[in-house]
Amino acid sequence: MDLSKIGGLLAQVAPTVATALGGPLAGLAVKTLSEAMFGHQDANESEVSAALMSATPEQLQKLKETDATFKLKMKELDIDLEKIAAGDRDSARSMQMHTNDWIPRAMAIMVTFGFFGILAWLLIKGVPPSGSETLIYMLGALGTAWTGIVQFYFGSSAGSKAKTDAMTQGEKK
Repeated sequence: MDLSKIGGLLAQVAPTVATALGGPLAGLAVKTLSEAMFGHQDANESEVSAALMSATPEQLQKLKETDATFKLKMKELDIDLEKIAAGDRDSARSMQMHTNDWIPRAMAIMVTFGFFGILAWLLIKGVPPSGSETLIYMLGALGTAWTGIVQFYFGSSAGSKAKTDAMTQGEKK
């Protein structure tokens, strides 16, 4: 599934399902989205993507409810999506430390300049009369990528919360 098209929307409306889409539970997440959008689990990834891009407010509300149900199901199955995502980031960081590859740094720099460049251009020049959908789409994709880069290099807010919780527990003892 092309998360660059729907990632931002899905992260806001159904963050648990969005997290699952980026990991080993992607198939289950697509079936869950299919059920929410079409009432059955047989839709393919492109059908689900298309439906999400043209979702009505009622469908978005249903997605929020579906996300809550999905989160409970993951908890019942003792699946911690954040732990899986953190393990994935840790593996990528470890690989980067051992290979010292320049490509991730170069990509991070390009995405950062692209994201803030387009953002500055939009703020200075405004939205162009033609091609605005493409520009906004590109800004959303770069924003999603930039969020991943920040999480890779500086950690996620969930990781920060876990550290804060651990420090708070240590102070209580």
